[in-house]
Amino acid sequence: MMNTVLIRDLVQHQAVEIKTGPFGTQLKASEYVKHGTPVLNVRNLGFSSVNADKLEMVGDETLERLSAHKLQTGDIVFGRKGAVERHAYISENENGWMQGSDCIRLRVKTASINSRYLSYFFLTPQHRAFMISMCSHGTTMASLNQKIIEMISVPMPDRKVQDKIVAILSLIDEKAKNNREINDNLEQQAQALFQELFIENADPEWREGTISDLGTVVGGSTPSKSKPEYYTEHGIAWITPKDLSVNKSKFITHGENDITELGLKNSSASIMPEGTVLFSSRAPIGYIAIAAGEVTTNQGFKSVIPRPAIGTPFVYYFLKNALPTIEGMASGSTFKEVSGSTMKIVPAFIPDDETLARFTEFCSPIFEQQQMLERQNQSLATLRDSLLPKLMSGEIDVSAIQL
Repeated sequence: MMNTVLIRDLVQHQAVEIKTGPFGTQLKASEYVKHGTPVLNVRNLGFSSVNADKLEMVGDETLERLSAHKLQTGDIVFGRKGAVERHAYISENENGWMQGSDCIRLRVKTASINSRYLSYFFLTPQHRAFMISMCSHGTTMASLNQKIIEMISVPMPDRKVQDKIVAILSLIDEKAKNNREINDNLEQQAQALFQELFIENADPEWREGTISDLGTVVGGSTPSKSKPEYYTEHGIAWITPKDLSVNKSKFITHGENDITELGLKNSSASIMPEGTVLFSSRAPIGYIAIAAGEVTTNQGFKSVIPRPAIGTPFVYYFLKNALPTIEGMASGSTFKEVSGSTMKIVPAFIPDDETLARFTEFCSPIFEQQQMLERQNQSLATLRDSLLPKLMSGEIDVSAIQL
């Protein structure tokens, strides 16, 4: 058995430091600026990673005043509210960012601990279950504090073993990172051609129409949750906006849950073909993905099945480009939503067949490679998740491995 240690003991021996973010009175919303140093808030925490969407910024004066909350490479940041099982490992890219008010920072202060090793441990199912159970008692929203962090028990081999575990898992992560970078580059190429063909050099004689001219708009439905026979682990793919919030891939085959033939029959959900562009129409508006197989969705989507002459690539980038317009057409008092009737009348331009064919021909190999790399990353994630608990428990002995 591998020796374990409480974070509390590491704090007492000054091996690690725990620090809560600045109080709300210290960092006011009025101090955020358009251009400056990013602030890491709870919504920016992934699973050992940083989600850079919707980052807030502060100016140099605020950063200097709150310099005690500047992040360093190797810091581990938790959220105080909500998704307490998530955390971010601060890489060189985020060095110097500021810790947000809704976060707690853990900083390693000794050479005997590899902070990346701790971050990997925090990904284990054992740890994530512990955090959820400890932070959810008697509250509507899970809440984390320093005392709970100090109660975390971590398997702690010597530094050489930690480094080997990190090296093994980092090889997998580095390959996945390289794949994402390739996909990002391919995405920029496709977006650049869309911009060139359809925005900068748009033909004024192209016909004006609506999204209905680009494809068939299809809504979704949720089979009754009180009928367990309507749901299964392996059945008809059923996608929700939550699935797209978790899975940031461009292509999607399945969500967290599938539905059965009986569930499909007893709801108004429709099976849509591969190549359908999924568009979340509420909570929030604007998650976009491409169906990599036959799928259904819940009512939080107004998806578009592209007309053959139009093609999936054009519909996909058109929806991305038209998102501000679509959001402006949304209605609702509690939360904004785009209805099916509204989605159908969103203004659209209809390019000529030759230009559309040229764009589809350019995008087809790009989409194939992106989808292949995303599948590869899913396999890498499965491999890492299977190795992680075995490495951390000592079930896999790394002492003799040469790296």
